[in-house]
Amino acid sequence: MRRLSVFIQVSLDGYYSDSKSDMSWARKHDAEWNEFVSGNASGDGELVFGRVTYQMMASFWPTPQAMQMLPAVAEGMNRMKKVVFSRTLDKAEWNNTRLLKGDLVEEVRKLKSEPGPGMVILGSGSIISQLADAGLIDDFQVAVNPIVLGSGKSMFATVKNRTNLKLTKTRAFTNGNVLLCYEPA
Repeated sequence: MRRLSVFIQVSLDGYYSDSKSDMSWARKHDAEWNEFVSGNASGDGELVFGRVTYQMMASFWPTPQAMQMLPAVAEGMNRMKKVVFSRTLDKAEWNNTRLLKGDLVEEVRKLKSEPGPGMVILGSGSIISQLADAGLIDDFQVAVNPIVLGSGKSMFATVKNRTNLKLTKTRAFTNGNVLLCYEPA
């Protein structure tokens, strides 16, 4: 069975975006962080997005600006297979992307049962919440950024079921970010 992971950046107070959907605060780049992100993008997994995150990523990573700023990440993001869940998109034009319109939980169950590499949800807080509630996420990689937003969107806003997690790894970065890795206990 394929594994489903989450990679998301949050503020110290637990928000993945502020109350105006701004995520520019999560772009604290330095050489160490860029090396880490580039290493993550070099894999052969499949990326999983909700519509909003997909549209944001698809508007940036295929551009010359992305190739200039973070060439290894841009190459990986454009090369990797991608799945976008949306009931409103008519097509997904970013390279190697398939659009799924069915029930999110059932579609992910099917994807997990298929052969293939692991899958990683990038951002997409609303689908994280739904899939966490369904017990379909195998590990959470949460990069805590040293900023307090005061309000915003939580990736667990709609979770109804308590989920106990166990810490599997931590890493502190020189830019102040701290990576916390958890899996269901």
